[in-house]
Amino acid sequence: MKGDLFSSHVVQPAVAPGMSVENAKCIRYAVSGEMFARQGAMIAHRGSLQFERKGQGVGGMLKRAVTGEGLPLMAVRGQGEVWFAHEAQNCFIVEVEPGDQFTVNGRNVLCFDPSLSYEIKTVKGSGIAGGGLFNSVFSGQGRLGLVCEGNPLVIPVSAQQPVYVDTDAVVGWTAHLQTSLHRSQSFGSMLRGGSGEAVQLMLQGEGFVVVRPSEVTPQKAQQH
Repeated sequence: MKGDLFSSHVVQPAVAPGMSVENAKCIRYAVSGEMFARQGAMIAHRGSLQFERKGQGVGGMLKRAVTGEGLPLMAVRGQGEVWFAHEAQNCFIVEVEPGDQFTVNGRNVLCFDPSLSYEIKTVKGSGIAGGGLFNSVFSGQGRLGLVCEGNPLVIPVSAQQPVYVDTDAVVGWTAHLQTSLHRSQSFGSMLRGGSGEAVQLMLQGEGFVVVRPSEVTPQKAQQH
């Protein structure tokens, strides 16, 4: 069989256990034991693998920003390779090192190493006006696979230059950043229609914030 499809897109054997970017839209995980992923994200696998739905108790789910809905997880166990993707979104890997923490929106989580732990937290300062933001804070040591519609922006945050982000566009941020709500227009302006960008999440401190190049529409929020 010949052609660009077979000359350019045939996957090669994994060179080491764990997570790697197969291409811009897909992450490959060479499983040797156990790992975790969002349910429904597996697109192919080979080897001796078992897939088990992970319990959705209060401590066993990721919460989506704005809606607060749960993101079901599954455990993958055994020996083999599995490929993950979600709606042809772009895929990225974050390396979490000891002492690090990465706060991420549940809708952007694709898969992660079992050596990582996470806890559900309400974003400080968001409250009801910010949609009651629920994010997951990952810590430990390992890799976290993320998806994003388009190529994300990674914006440095400094004490001298806080960054203001739309709550529907933020993907996540690094540890030690403080969050609070910021109103960019007066109440009178809001009554007159305003700009449509009345409230943002303000991040202060030293670190980075990751932002997607689009907002989540109500239809998209329901699909995720």
